[in-house]
Amino acid sequence: MAFITDPWFYALAIPAVLITAISKGGFASGAGNLMVPLMALTVPAPIAAGIALPVLCVMDVSGLRAWWGKWDKREMRVLIPGALLGVLVGGLVFTLMSDRAIMAMVGLTTLAFLARTLWLARHRRTPPPTPHNPLKGSLCAAAAGFTSTIAHAGSPPLAVYLYPRRLDRQVMAATTVVFFGIVNYVKLIPYFFLGNLSIGNLATSLVLLPLAPVGVYLGIWMQRHVSDAQFYRLLYGLLLVTGVKLSWDGVFGG
Repeated sequence: MAFITDPWFYALAIPAVLITAISKGGFASGAGNLMVPLMALTVPAPIAAGIALPVLCVMDVSGLRAWWGKWDKREMRVLIPGALLGVLVGGLVFTLMSDRAIMAMVGLTTLAFLARTLWLARHRRTPPPTPHNPLKGSLCAAAAGFTSTIAHAGSPPLAVYLYPRRLDRQVMAATTVVFFGIVNYVKLIPYFFLGNLSIGNLATSLVLLPLAPVGVYLGIWMQRHVSDAQFYRLLYGLLLVTGVKLSWDGVFGG
């Protein structure tokens, strides 16, 4: 049960888990992309992903319970098979990539997420809803399953398909929450066989686990009482610095 004792790891992991849990509580929904990039500044990216997954699965329990059965059934019939294919490919790629390559992918995925978010914020347009598209949905879901397996960062590819659909707000929330809840639990299978759920990683996850409900309830409170503008500025600043650092170290060597 030898868990990580490096204080620098916890200096980054504790706020990363809290921010992610706050996001799961409904405040600043893009914050979940921060956990692995921040942890990966102090430990190899595969270890960071392995520590993060059990914590994410525990956070997902409340979301799955709250939104179960409220998703768009037609979309789910397309998205889940695509996501399973993406998880399978992501698990296979994990075995072929070096730690530096995974670090670079985490960093570049973080920067791509940030760039897309800022672009959308600058170009606020409301085009008419796009129609149901099984091919596009399957491809985006596969990409989401893949990036989620590598870095728990599947939101951007899924958003490329779902956001233009402009579903009812509650249906969108249910579809997204349940989609990633299912994906995270499926990811336990490849992570187990890849060795990412080692005893040391699980012990470290257990140390961080009490932060999950604290952050979720804090997110629920913040959603009702706090403007998210300042929070997003802090989040995007952290994502920018972290993404650049991981990309540089992964491509050129840290």
